[in-house]
Amino acid sequence: MVAYSGGVDSTFLLAVVSGILGDNAVAVTTQSEIHPVKELEEARAHAKTLGVKHIVIHTDELDDENFMANPPERCYHCKRGLFIRLTELASRYKLDCIADGTNYDDLSDLRPGMRAAAQFGIRSPLQEAGLSKQEIRVLSREMNVPAWDRPAQSCLATRFPFGTTITREQLARVDRAEQFISSFGVKQVRVRVHGDLARIEVSRDDMPVVLDDEIAARIADTLTSLGYTYVTLDVQGYRMGSMNEPVKRGV
Repeated sequence: MVAYSGGVDSTFLLAVVSGILGDNAVAVTTQSEIHPVKELEEARAHAKTLGVKHIVIHTDELDDENFMANPPERCYHCKRGLFIRLTELASRYKLDCIADGTNYDDLSDLRPGMRAAAQFGIRSPLQEAGLSKQEIRVLSREMNVPAWDRPAQSCLATRFPFGTTITREQLARVDRAEQFISSFGVKQVRVRVHGDLARIEVSRDDMPVVLDDEIAARIADTLTSLGYTYVTLDVQGYRMGSMNEPVKRGV
């Protein structure tokens, strides 16, 4: 069983696993409010292209007070709940291994979810093989695996500073904000929320797009209409796990 998000890493893993195991491989994707709506659509499409049995389960992380409180170990509580569900499913389908798409680069970031994976015996073949994100992209392109050039994705809860209570309204608002900015052809975007301030992260290549006078005005108008008082562009650009930086610095 592959815990399948539809992203670059898990799609590559699923392609390899299904190529070896055929019909004995199963992909499982979770649908919930912490994931952008478009991710499920892409996961369905990629699993269909690969010809893999695909199961979608519904989870509600906001039923867990430990998750809603948004502590630095938030990801642990999320993954623990997910792995409980996946373990039950694996038993039902008589599958003796659950694997996820964690890669070697993830070791350099704050990843409490890996502790939950260890507790439930979840395997991370890409990390075990020492494969970086860039290497996975290259291999995926060579093998014609879908999603090889897909921008990195993460759950919407990563848009909020630790200690900020996560609500359904906040998640829906940030998802709408990111979808609107993406509509201008911006490939990689995060809207990090600091109270009533929306801090936009995009790649340096996409900065000229969002700084265009007309587009910048439309982004500002839309995000303020969603309830943000201030809309800013982070000049450092997009970077993985920027909300983890204070924890890494011990702040």
